[in-house]
Amino acid sequence: MSTPAVRPPAPPVTGPEPVPVVTAPRRRRRFGRIVVIICLVLAAAAAGWKGWRMLPSLTTGARAAEVPTTRVKRGDVALTVTAKGELRGGNSEDVAAPMTGEAELHIIVLQKAGDLVKEGDVVVQFDTTDQAFKLREAEADLAEAEQQVIKAKADGGALQEENDYALLKAKADVRQAELDCRKNPTLSAIVAKQNDLALQSARDRLAQLEKDVANFKATNEAGIAIQDAARSKAQVQAATARRNIEGMTVRAHRTGYVAIHQNPNINWGYRGMSLPPFRVGDRVNPGMVVAEIPDLNSWVLSANVGELDRGHLNPGEPVEIQIVAVPFREFHGRIKDLGGTSGPPWDRHFECKITLDDPAPELRPGMNANLVVHAETLHNVLWVPGQAVFDSDGRTFVWAKSGSGFATADVKLVRRTESQAVITGVPEGRVVALANPQQQAEKKAGGGALQALPK
Repeated sequence: MSTPAVRPPAPPVTGPEPVPVVTAPRRRRRFGRIVVIICLVLAAAAAGWKGWRMLPSLTTGARAAEVPTTRVKRGDVALTVTAKGELRGGNSEDVAAPMTGEAELHIIVLQKAGDLVKEGDVVVQFDTTDQAFKLREAEADLAEAEQQVIKAKADGGALQEENDYALLKAKADVRQAELDCRKNPTLSAIVAKQNDLALQSARDRLAQLEKDVANFKATNEAGIAIQDAARSKAQVQAATARRNIEGMTVRAHRTGYVAIHQNPNINWGYRGMSLPPFRVGDRVNPGMVVAEIPDLNSWVLSANVGELDRGHLNPGEPVEIQIVAVPFREFHGRIKDLGGTSGPPWDRHFECKITLDDPAPELRPGMNANLVVHAETLHNVLWVPGQAVFDSDGRTFVWAKSGSGFATADVKLVRRTESQAVITGVPEGRVVALANPQQQAEKKAGGGALQALPK
């Protein structure tokens, strides 16, 4: 009996494990879990954003404590106006371009700003090329017109002599005809008739010649008058050109320092920058003031003052003046004139002119000065710092403390300067904000959001 053969075991299979097969129900369950996770993340983000937006309203009390405040005070308020001014000479002598009838003139000589000139010195000189050409033309026309006048008079005199001779001859012919007519009684009728006709013809010829001579005399005088008018015109043109040439050299009529004006003819391309002063080579319109020579004994300061301070200033009020270039001496003056208000809505100002009571030799035109005007003093009034009063939609109000926040309270503005505001409508001691609480909260919220951004 044979024993069956035993087969050896198969070697183990090496390699990657088989990938399990994912069925459709399992795939749907996994996708559902992902959607739920995304929804939860979005909901958490929305809740966080809503909470961050509600944070300002929840921290009103904390922000209210961060807004700078002050109290409404009662007392005496001395209204003081400060400004910066520029020193100018009073009763200045204007140095202007002559009225020559030309479109423009050109500067060839000009004193420098601050130069000392004496009476008779040349301040500015303009180019005379065009006027010199006009003078030569006028002189040529004058010479021609004078020759035409001489010729007209000579021609008229010669023709007048011819007319006088013809007139004498006509009178002689009439006299001869009259003598011939005296013989008529002794002559035949036909000859007598011929003598009468000759006499009548001589008389008619004499009468016509007398009329022609009178007309010629008037015509000759008119022709001479025309030529004389042309000569007078040329004389006027020549005199005008000479006067213009002389006027193009402008001299000083007093001793003083030259102050050069700004040139408005230059098309300055940058807004907000000051115009440059006149200089040699610039074009100038006739009549335009190029410079001025101030009176050294009559100084005037010109200052631009804010519109809010206009009600505090009156002509004649004393002014304390500090010249920047003369720091160790205090000057005094008085308000002379208040000009019209100008400027954009956000920067309204007016010109205030101030006379200097105590001039000094070291002063020069164009020096800068600091001005202080002590206006009226209001007694026993309510006042707050100027930044505590706000204007909006025709209202004047303050932000008064109310609980943990602030609320607007309408007030009446009595006086206002750059630093103080006199008001009525709120009680003494009321706490008011020195800044707009809403704007402060918005700035803080914006700043917090920016700080939270990743860097």
